[in-house]
Amino acid sequence: MKIRTQVGIVGAGPAGLVLSHLLHRQGIHSVVVEGRSRQHCEQRVRAGVLEQGTVDLLVEMGLGERMKREGLIHDGVEIRFREQGHRIDFKALTGRGITIYAQQEVVKDLIAARLGAEGEMLFEAEGVSVHDFDSATPKIRFHDYGEPSEVLCDFIAGCDGFHGVCRPSIENALTIYERVFPFAWLGILAAAPPSSSELIYCYHDRGFALHSMRTPEITRWYLQCAPDEDLTQWSDERIWEELQTRLATRDGHRLTEGPILQKGITGMRSFVAEPMQSGRLYLAGDAAHIVPPTGAKGLNLAVADVRVLAAAFTEFYISGNRELLDRYSETCLRRVWLVQRFSLWMTSLLHRIPGNDRFEEHRQLADLDYLTSSRAAAQTFAENYVGLPMS
Repeated sequence: MKIRTQVGIVGAGPAGLVLSHLLHRQGIHSVVVEGRSRQHCEQRVRAGVLEQGTVDLLVEMGLGERMKREGLIHDGVEIRFREQGHRIDFKALTGRGITIYAQQEVVKDLIAARLGAEGEMLFEAEGVSVHDFDSATPKIRFHDYGEPSEVLCDFIAGCDGFHGVCRPSIENALTIYERVFPFAWLGILAAAPPSSSELIYCYHDRGFALHSMRTPEITRWYLQCAPDEDLTQWSDERIWEELQTRLATRDGHRLTEGPILQKGITGMRSFVAEPMQSGRLYLAGDAAHIVPPTGAKGLNLAVADVRVLAAAFTEFYISGNRELLDRYSETCLRRVWLVQRFSLWMTSLLHRIPGNDRFEEHRQLADLDYLTSSRAAAQTFAENYVGLPMS
């Protein structure tokens, strides 16, 4: 099987699907090749804090109806330390907010939109590889239910995540910047109503904790833990006891508990590959960069990448001008490093860092005190959290 298209997209996550839909709206044909099943893509649980710019783009693309109906709009977050909560009011400080809408729901909406537009998506592709991206006819090769198959295209967009095949294919042309953190998150999904109307970020002597939510009936929790934590040692009772301890307040308010539906360990790293392009292969999203989840930026950064890439492809197909394509990496990396800076700052602010002495712990508390008592500091935090301008 051979398919001819203009842009071949590897990966059916948010980056690849948003790119495919943006290109479709400009009359540019694309084919999405994905190694996993559609069911896997639609059910893989991931965080869902959407910046205002991401929400606005999805609405502009005609994909906002269910998000606006089911998403939870938050105009602030709570920063909790020393058993006291301090609200950062995004709306008052920036005029914008965030929307809680799980990544898998975004993916469901995107897949439905692509199918509705008769977009070509090939799921369960085996042995995906990319070839000839230094030529005018790059190719994506794979097996489709055992049959050797090939997508011939003008360009390839590598949207296949951190563990995908696209970045390793150009690794000789890349410089890698990476930091692996000496702690991880124990993530918990619980059948319990949220204990607060907004997210709670908590600094505690026993480690970081985060209260989030998926729906009015489902909450998402995170606890700082060791990277090699043994999940079998974390019974439901121990998890709730630890959450109650770390998120305790002076007024004695207790969290709403419920059955734990899912738990897992999430490693923490910062990663950037430069440049984000080589020949006619362009990397986007997690294929090019990873941010620690503290700042909730992964999906939003991926959407920002493909917004730039879609505009560059559009300019090329309208005028033949490659200037935006040639500047793709430079344009995206400016935002990538700003987001890395913010995510690293949040991570360093809120976690107990192994090896830190009492001096550093007091400095962290002083930073938290300043953040929650200074309008200027709170505004800087809010501007970064709700999302820097897309341009």
